[in-house]
Amino acid sequence: MNVRSLPRPGGRSARVQAAVHQATRELLDQRGRAALTVPLIAARAGVTPSTVYRRWGDLNELLADVALEQLRPETPPADTGSVEGDLQAWAEQYFEEMSSVGMAMVQDVLSARMGSETAPGCACAGITAGQIAAIVERGIARGQAVPSVEAVMDGVVAPVVYRLLFGPAPATPGLVRAWVAACMARATVQPPAQATPAQPAEA
Repeated sequence: MNVRSLPRPGGRSARVQAAVHQATRELLDQRGRAALTVPLIAARAGVTPSTVYRRWGDLNELLADVALEQLRPETPPADTGSVEGDLQAWAEQYFEEMSSVGMAMVQDVLSARMGSETAPGCACAGITAGQIAAIVERGIARGQAVPSVEAVMDGVVAPVVYRLLFGPAPATPGLVRAWVAACMARATVQPPAQATPAQPAEA
């Protein structure tokens, strides 16, 4: 089962999505995942169960969609003036969020991918990589040394998530700072991307 990439709707569709998302979040807080059903969510949202099934397919995909909406950042990463400062601030916030509610959201997204050999990469990774890319691009524009997005994903994000999922113990703020510093030790200065010149129109 794949997590469907749902368009951001407008009009009535937007109101339905907002109502269903809100109902899902409220019921998660009040009753927990084990008690959730599509009819229960639909009743709270004021829609029919068939509306939910038609839009999301099943409960797992609805939970994944709600989780992704909550995982999407509302603002760009903090600008401290340096790449290392930006990465340290972002990594600290990421670690705190994953240590509290973030991992439950990630698990909701992953559960919607189970049973499919052709499932795409987890959308959570794309959201996280996008935040890191914003920091890297900002550093390149400043003329500062930057690590690659992949280096930060492998060197900071991966160990944070692995330790939360499998142990032996969660990461600590000190470890996260050390992982960021290790990424920065291999950072290099990169030239700004050059815009591709427009091709003249053929006569």
